[in-house]
Amino acid sequence: MPKKVIILNSEQIEQKITRIAYQILEDSIEEQELIFAGIADRGYTFAERVINELKKISQQKISLIKISLDKNSTSLKANTDKDISSAKDKVVILVDDVLNSGRTLAYGLSVFLNVPLKKMRIVVLIDRSHHNYPVYSDFAGLKLSTVLKEHVSVIFSDNPGEDAAYLS
Repeated sequence: MPKKVIILNSEQIEQKITRIAYQILEDSIEEQELIFAGIADRGYTFAERVINELKKISQQKISLIKISLDKNSTSLKANTDKDISSAKDKVVILVDDVLNSGRTLAYGLSVFLNVPLKKMRIVVLIDRSHHNYPVYSDFAGLKLSTVLKEHVSVIFSDNPGEDAAYLS
C-alpha cells in the first residue's frame, strides 16, 4: 500500500481558505454579487468554506451553484442545482479541490459557455501543475509539483480540525 504523506493539515487548510477569500475580495472588490460554482463533491464543500470566510470580510451577495459531472464519461455530462442563467453578466468563481490535468475544470467551465459572463476565476486548494488542458488556477492554496503516478487526496470532514490533504 502506498505511503500517505500529509501535505496540508487542518490548520493549514484554514489558512489557505482565509488567504483565498482575501484574494477573491481584492480581485472583485467592485462587484455587488459573486457566483460561486463548486464541482461536486469536494469542490462544492471547498466553495462553501471559502464563501463562509468571504462573508466575514465582505458585504457582497454570494450565490453558490453545485456542478455535478460524470467524470468517467467521454463527453460532457453535467448538471447544476440552480439555473446558470443567474450568472449572466456576473463574476463566476469555479471551485474544485485539486487541479490535476484540468479536464474536470474544463468540463466545469463549459457549463457556462452559453452564458455571457463578466469574468471567470478558478480556485483550487491544490494545483498539481500536470495540465493537459489549458486550464490554470487564478487562486490556489498550494502549487505542488508531483510525479504523475502520485495521487493527491483532500478530505473535508464534518468535524472541525480533521480536514487534511494527502499525497500517496
